[in-house]
Amino acid sequence: MTVDANVDTGAGADAGTDVPGPAGMPLLGSLLDLRSDSLGTYLRAQHQHGDLVRITAGPPGMRAELYCVFSPAGAQQVLASDAARFRKDNRFYQEVRESFGNGLLTSQDEDYLRQRRLVQPLFTRRRVDGYAEAIAAETRSVVDAWGDALDGVIDVSDEMAHLALRAVARILFGTDVEATADVVTECFPIITEYVLRRGYSPANIPRHWPTPGNRRAAAALDELYGVCDRIIAERRGGAAETGAGTEAGAGTGAPGEDLLTLLAAAKSSDDGEFDASELRDQVLIFLLAGHETTATSLCFALHLLSLHPEQQDRARAEVSRVLGDRTPEAADLERLPYLTQVLKEAMRLYPAAPVIGRKAVAATRIGEHTVPAGADVILAPWVTHRHPAYWPDPDRFDPERFTPEAEAGRPRYAWFPFGGGPRACIGQHFSMLESVIALAMILRAYEFEAIDTEIPVGAGITLRTTGPARCRIRRLDTP
Repeated sequence: MTVDANVDTGAGADAGTDVPGPAGMPLLGSLLDLRSDSLGTYLRAQHQHGDLVRITAGPPGMRAELYCVFSPAGAQQVLASDAARFRKDNRFYQEVRESFGNGLLTSQDEDYLRQRRLVQPLFTRRRVDGYAEAIAAETRSVVDAWGDALDGVIDVSDEMAHLALRAVARILFGTDVEATADVVTECFPIITEYVLRRGYSPANIPRHWPTPGNRRAAAALDELYGVCDRIIAERRGGAAETGAGTEAGAGTGAPGEDLLTLLAAAKSSDDGEFDASELRDQVLIFLLAGHETTATSLCFALHLLSLHPEQQDRARAEVSRVLGDRTPEAADLERLPYLTQVLKEAMRLYPAAPVIGRKAVAATRIGEHTVPAGADVILAPWVTHRHPAYWPDPDRFDPERFTPEAEAGRPRYAWFPFGGGPRACIGQHFSMLESVIALAMILRAYEFEAIDTEIPVGAGITLRTTGPARCRIRRLDTP
């Protein structure tokens, strides 16, 4: 038998005990620090202890040990080169799975591979580029509504969440966008808070116990599931009447079809097709990941530009030069390099997935230390994206960090807002397409000045603002 050099097969009970980390409190370790400011705790841990840090949290008998990997090389090992040894088996992913279903974000092993094979043909660049018109239409609708903003002030966090949700709902559901967007807006915050509370708690009561929290979350899930199931049944009925069906990988229907119709039609001789429950799982995951991540990127791109008028003017000048008064299209992504650099720098400073969790299935050497089998492993783009060895003056907003020459000079995993390896986000091109189109149209129409110069954030399922993100906006003469 051949043994990989990175795997410490002889590691015993003491594996990982030599990994440095904060002492924490005698009884609770770093639990209170993680609960009050997890992102700051991880950042301090890297500054004080290095690129592999062990953090203990919780009372004796329920104590968790987190092995935090902060270097680009370590992130590449966990996500890519040694990905098979690090699984999505921790408590947090289990809670997401139980609420939002066993879709691409949470599924594993053969379930994941089968789903990925069925879904992948629907996320080719050509297919995704076909959604540019829908993204532009939803952006135009939101931007036009700002003309009625009270005193010319908007909260960019709320507005970008509204825009991103409408865009992804329109692409998923087509004409059913209104019903789904309203239900998601009402139900997602309830479900998300429930998942976070359970995911980070040392112990949980069963979900079926009739506590107020369980009942409130169950009601929100029932409402969300009901809307998705109704629309899925309608799509399946329409497909049956027309005899529709699409062999995965052999073409995916005409451009302009909503994604749910394509998912319902996807099939292959090896992988079959999605049943109604599997379809709902995919839809819920796409709704969750597809709108919260893009909303975060757009929110902080606008916030950062509102604090840096010179960069805002430069981005707007590029948009005006490239687009004039026409509607942006997919091909414009390559024609707007500075705007893309702005978005990438916003995603560096405010990655939508600030923390990524895994479970080690084998004792594995990372750098100078061994992570033991069964350990909870934390990757933190929030920290790696601020690593001073790769990002000089890391807290400074500087889109020039993402010129082609600058990117070529850094390790691949110094910047990984979409994850990486075999589990890299399938929707990263869609996210960039939506973000570039929306930001271009917004900057062409309005000038932004920050009211809230500091925006507090926290790590939920995605990065979230925990306070207002207000900007004063001024309508420009350009269309």
